[in-house]
Amino acid sequence: MIPRYSRERMAAIWSSENRYRKWLEIEILACEAMARKGLVPEEALKVIKERAGFDAARIDEIERVTKHDVIAFLTCVNERVGEAGRFLHMGLTSSDILDTSLAALLREAADILLEDLDELLGVIKRRAFEHKHTVMIGRSHGIHAEPITFGLKLAVWYQETLRNRRRLVRAKEVVSVGKIAGAVGTYSFVDPDVEEYVCARMGLKPAPVSTQIVQRDRHAEFFTALAICASSIEKFAVEIRHLQRTEVREAEEYFSPGQKGSSAMPHKRNPVLSENLSGLARLMRSYALAAMEDVPLWHERDISHSSVERVIAPDATILLDFMLKRFTDLLERLVVYPERMKTNLEMTRGVIFSQMVLLKLIEGGMTREEAYAVVQTHAMRAWLEGKEFKELLLADQRVSSLVSPDEMDRLFRVENFLRYLDHTYDRVFGEES
Repeated sequence: MIPRYSRERMAAIWSSENRYRKWLEIEILACEAMARKGLVPEEALKVIKERAGFDAARIDEIERVTKHDVIAFLTCVNERVGEAGRFLHMGLTSSDILDTSLAALLREAADILLEDLDELLGVIKRRAFEHKHTVMIGRSHGIHAEPITFGLKLAVWYQETLRNRRRLVRAKEVVSVGKIAGAVGTYSFVDPDVEEYVCARMGLKPAPVSTQIVQRDRHAEFFTALAICASSIEKFAVEIRHLQRTEVREAEEYFSPGQKGSSAMPHKRNPVLSENLSGLARLMRSYALAAMEDVPLWHERDISHSSVERVIAPDATILLDFMLKRFTDLLERLVVYPERMKTNLEMTRGVIFSQMVLLKLIEGGMTREEAYAVVQTHAMRAWLEGKEFKELLLADQRVSSLVSPDEMDRLFRVENFLRYLDHTYDRVFGEES
């Protein structure tokens, strides 16, 4: 059973305290790097490391006056450090701290999301094997096409989720870049060795070149990866919504004891979780668009990206964490109705075998055009008149002269469509299939 979702772990990453801890860590690492080069006295470094700290409420109080968050932070820290505090932030600019810390925070968030994806992959895989041979109708344009299995549908979801995981891994690496390069990225008052030192200890790479900021195409890629993942979840959720429709009812969300579907109609069992996920995916895609809007900034930087990221960084990561947990639980508890799938498969009186007959008639010598016309004529009659497709075909001398009743029976077997089921599972799941 998937544990009930708790937002505390992801939300903690974006707390003021955690953000300020990252800022302080970067400032101290920069002092360490400068001390190694003789630019900060060892005694001053010792004092900084012993005394440096902050109080979030005090920072807020100072910021109300300074109207500048990093200056407010540094002022607060210096109140504790004293004289040695003059070596903090030496040669740095605010974005050195902000962008490097943001990269570290996004890495932490990505790690939680990767854990979520691994959990979801495990559930999809388990249910794919559970329903490997659960036959159902495949649909195109919402219309019955040819038989598949519910397990095959889940195998498609598994591969897509795996691609989303790989995208997130790549995006995590792309965004895991810091910079300690000064006001416009030229290292005017700070040695590039300081940047190397700080980034290495923060688990980041230095930006090969930067302006006052790390370039925002990196962040756009990260948030786009999150949005694509959310869109996949919506795709899966929409499928469940369709399967739960009363006329279909091949699968449905678990309806718990005491749950209510409608304030007016006591009979209702609605796919509310799936609908919720569809709505949240729309919001996630808006965050990706906002991140793309942050890419074109003025010259070496402006501040228009900052307000956006203060919203979308916590919101998008917390939201996708929620979506992944919710969908994992939904799929874990999803109720599947194989008998209903079988009933729906048979409701069109055999027309789903039309391609089998078409190819057999072509094999027997008919032209494709003639065979198609013959098969389509009887398929339409089966649809409109409610007659058995196989009987209509066998009553047609053009067909019966080429296909015997026994051969026709063999054509009308679901197994014909699934002979490569194991092959597909081998490609999707490897040796475990």
